[in-house]
Amino acid sequence: MNISLSFERLRLALQKRSGVTKNKKNYAAWAAKGHIKQPAVSVIIQSHNKSAQVLHVLPKLRMFGDVEIIVIDDGSDLRHTQALTKSLTGANEFLLRANDLYENITYDKSIRLANGKYIALLQDDDDFDGIRWMERAVSLFESHPRMAILGGKDGLSIRFEDDAQWAHGGEKQQQGSFCFVQAVNRAPMWINRELFVAHLRHIDYRFAPFQFDDYELCARAWLCGLQVGWYDAGFRSLSVGGMRLWNNAFTKEQSLKNGKLLYSLYREHKERIDQLLSDALSSLA
Repeated sequence: MNISLSFERLRLALQKRSGVTKNKKNYAAWAAKGHIKQPAVSVIIQSHNKSAQVLHVLPKLRMFGDVEIIVIDDGSDLRHTQALTKSLTGANEFLLRANDLYENITYDKSIRLANGKYIALLQDDDDFDGIRWMERAVSLFESHPRMAILGGKDGLSIRFEDDAQWAHGGEKQQQGSFCFVQAVNRAPMWINRELFVAHLRHIDYRFAPFQFDDYELCARAWLCGLQVGWYDAGFRSLSVGGMRLWNNAFTKEQSLKNGKLLYSLYREHKERIDQLLSDALSSLA
């Protein structure tokens, strides 16, 4: 046993004998924190050295009330970790430190921690006005019980071509205030947690550390008999996104690699996904 651990053991033993720590904790104090066991919404935010942006949206998210907030801190700068730790004070507010693992792994891990009926995946440059975008998403999920994924940014077709210059998704399919689409990208990207756990179960680690795992999840959802929807969340950007800020060359590399992977996994299912989407759109008529 090292010397610091020995001193700590002695200190705690003296505390126990002196009684100074007795009755420091009690049920009433715990209950007063107001922890919500099963919130309506869990919001998961990726943060890479952007604590100021996260702290900007925290008060807005709290306005929803029945919400759980999980912030993933990449851990590369202690100043941001300290700022987030100081500010996430609610009983339903959690900070996860990740060792710069990127969003594929960290979103997947965080979804397993979340208790919300619906989960909103956000990025650290997202901004919005009020909570209407949250209320609208919950209402849409309740109206479409087979909808597993709802995107508030772009509703896109999936490019199934074996193209060395594979781009970030295909043409936009979004129309009106809500519709079904082949795929949506983050953020926000909402998930019906019950359907995710029962049918999708995970974000595909083959796409780690990032890029196009959101399209893969949408394609898989359609083939599982679920639906993917789009609505206009009205988001705007607080700053340049991390992919462009820190990972420009890496993003191009991942786009090529994961674009080909997506093509290999789903090229034979294009007609089936097209038909399922057509049937879902017909149900809205």
